[in-house]
Amino acid sequence: MKYLCLVYSVESLLDAIPDSDCLSYDERIRKSGHCLASEALQPVQTATTVRVRDGKVNITDEPFAETKEQLAGFYLIEASTWTKPFN
Repeated sequence: MKYLCLVYSVESLLDAIPDSDCLSYDERIRKSGHCLASEALQPVQTATTVRVRDGKVNITDEPFAETKEQLAGFYLIEASTWTKPFN
């Protein structure tokens, strides 16, 4: 089964996390064979919102909503499903 793991953080705190920590985790999950894709996202200031209403496309250069935490990246992983053993 595929799972999309979203990484959220307070954007101002992201600079405090060493890049080596993120790269090390990414390397470990890739070596395990479970990681299908992963990516860090650009800062929220670069966000573009695309809305389609009544067949018309509206593009705005700004984040969609103000939040305390921003989506910083993702991991798409493949993992087997867990089933509870029969008693």
